[in-house]
Amino acid sequence: MSTEQTLSGRVAIVTGGARGIGLAIVEELCRRGASVLIADSGVSIAGAEPDAAIAQSVASRLGARTAAFCEDLSTPGAPERAVQSAVTAYGAIDIVVNNAAILRDSFIFKANRENWDRVIATNLSVPFALLAAATPLMREQQKSGRAPGRIVNIVSSAGIFGNFGQAAYASAKAGLMGLTRVVAMDMSRSKVTCNAIAPFAATRVTESIQPANDDQAAYKQRALQIPAHYVARLAAFLSSNAHELTGQLFGVRGRELLLFSQPRPVARTLVSAGTVWDEAALAQAINREFGAGLTDLATDLEFFNTEPIA
Repeated sequence: MSTEQTLSGRVAIVTGGARGIGLAIVEELCRRGASVLIADSGVSIAGAEPDAAIAQSVASRLGARTAAFCEDLSTPGAPERAVQSAVTAYGAIDIVVNNAAILRDSFIFKANRENWDRVIATNLSVPFALLAAATPLMREQQKSGRAPGRIVNIVSSAGIFGNFGQAAYASAKAGLMGLTRVVAMDMSRSKVTCNAIAPFAATRVTESIQPANDDQAAYKQRALQIPAHYVARLAAFLSSNAHELTGQLFGVRGRELLLFSQPRPVARTLVSAGTVWDEAALAQAINREFGAGLTDLATDLEFFNTEPIA
């Protein structure tokens, strides 16, 4: 007998839900009985050339419990309209999956503000705006006796490790991790959970990687072998009421399920009273007390250098 949690009667919004990981999540939520608003304007990985037909075709294929919302969510009022569309179509909003992301990579010494602003807008400001629109309804629904809502933010190991040329993307994903923690705290009294997933799978983001060395080339090749449905299964679980986990950062790499640590002090030193913290004293204290705990500049591409278990 299956112990899989049904999502029958639940209503979800999935951003970037027409392709890649987002599409896998939409399909899994639908399979488990949820109604899903696919919020996807159909832009390229760089955030250009919108094509509404992409999300519309997915909604048509999946049937009456799915609908397409094809506005650019970074435009004023669009997140609120997306939430209202879900409520109008299906009667509530229970699940928000912030998955949509774009890339405009460049080394910091070649970066421009327009690309930074566009990536931050799509990858961080849109999740904030969508949650700011959805969470008041989630609170009211919970007060009225509806099962508590669930929020899943799709982040990236680039926001944990950093990566060459990804100032905007990594900053946005690191910011989304911070937003995950704050939303988990803010919504705890309403029993609404908020968690994050750093995925390792074949996506347009993975395909866009330009390897700088052999290790990075090998990482890309490994990632392209991993189907997105593993991420979708965890996202569906976190979207269910089968758990009370909140504020956590998970990773999925094929059949490997990862729990990431979150920044906490790992070493401490105390300067004697009356001692001046000059350069020599600071250098000595850091080398003596912190040397073993300093973090190197390895990227996620070097860290995850073993074959995935698919």
